[in-house]
Amino acid sequence: MKKTSPWAWIPTLYFAQGLPYVAVTIISLVMYKRLGISNTELAFYTGWLNLPWVIKPLWSPFIDLIKTKRRWIVTMQMLIGAGLAGIAFTIPTEYFFQLTLALFWLLAFSSATHDIAADGFYMLALDSHEQALFVGIRSTFYRIATIAGQGLLIMLAGRLETVTGNIPYAWSITFFVLAGIFLAVWLYHRFILPHCAGTVQCAPAADHPAKEVSASGLMKEFFTTFTTFFQKKHATVAIAFMLLYRLPEAQLAKMGIPFLLDPIEKGGLGLTTEEVGFVQGTVGIIGLTLGGILGGIAVARGGLKRWLWPMVWAISLPDFVYVYLSYAQPDSLLFVNICIFIEQFGYGFGFTAYMLYLIYFADGEHKTAHYAICTAFMALGMMIPGMAAGWLQEHLGYNHFFIWIMICCIATFGVTALLKIHPEFGKKTLKS
Repeated sequence: MKKTSPWAWIPTLYFAQGLPYVAVTIISLVMYKRLGISNTELAFYTGWLNLPWVIKPLWSPFIDLIKTKRRWIVTMQMLIGAGLAGIAFTIPTEYFFQLTLALFWLLAFSSATHDIAADGFYMLALDSHEQALFVGIRSTFYRIATIAGQGLLIMLAGRLETVTGNIPYAWSITFFVLAGIFLAVWLYHRFILPHCAGTVQCAPAADHPAKEVSASGLMKEFFTTFTTFFQKKHATVAIAFMLLYRLPEAQLAKMGIPFLLDPIEKGGLGLTTEEVGFVQGTVGIIGLTLGGILGGIAVARGGLKRWLWPMVWAISLPDFVYVYLSYAQPDSLLFVNICIFIEQFGYGFGFTAYMLYLIYFADGEHKTAHYAICTAFMALGMMIPGMAAGWLQEHLGYNHFFIWIMICCIATFGVTALLKIHPEFGKKTLKS
């Protein structure tokens, strides 16, 4: 049997991984703001949507035990497509907020499960050389999904708002488009994803349900994994770092878009939906990506310990642009784009230190499972502060809220000062 080329499915698989995450965490935020939901409510309820990514290590072992990862991928993609269509149908209804939130919950759990299965399938279908070769490709197409969702789809919704004059109708059409894209990807993967039915002639022959592992044995291994994680050296400091390093950004991420959308008289910048799609979803994502690339190059040359503090400054200091924007309220879209680019570039550069420390701490026995636990703490660190951000903003106003964000940077510096990192970690090693 001829092996399916990884080029045929890796780009689309990771595009499909990124799109629902953006829909749940970003597009929902813009949509609810445009449909008149208060900052307090939208931050609190969309904050809860991060929970599936926080607790996904709890059910990830069962993805190995039940069915194949290919089956999980295809099933979750079908559910996600149906959920997106359901959101499109319920937006124009009287109880749209309750109904769409319930469907976003379905999307969130399906997307988190899809992440587990897709990453597992990637490791089974490719050998170590192919995994290294395609890691950049998967990251690139995840970013393309982010631009498509956070940029192009929000810009489409904004254009439809202008053309139709009906905001619910505009967002309903946008989600129908998103559902159509995703169902097309699902149909494509049903036929293209490698499928070997247990043979060894093509990959991934190892993608089969676990027959030799009992449920009790799996649960024992599951609890052992968690126990050893909390017994690791400096575990308390590491967990504090995972939860607090992004404390300012966790709140800023929830209120940045409402600030751009709110009218001048409410303290915002009064941008249109289409303009926000361009500023945040295109210019911002480009800045984020470039910052991340530069951060990776810097650490590869000098090591994480050498670049740790420059990265802390990079992720913290550019937040000041929001303080300036909230007081100046400039009417120049070009200037706003420059400010958001600077902030997102700094975030991308500084976030490199965070992700590399997670890899550093997870290293050792059970490193795959321990890394999954690290990402759960990462999601929790974004979820809890983000849920309170709307309430804080409405009580403080945008001016004082963004000053509060700068004060929260003290926590970022504080937890970073406690870290112990080997000087050689992250440096590129040359073999003679």
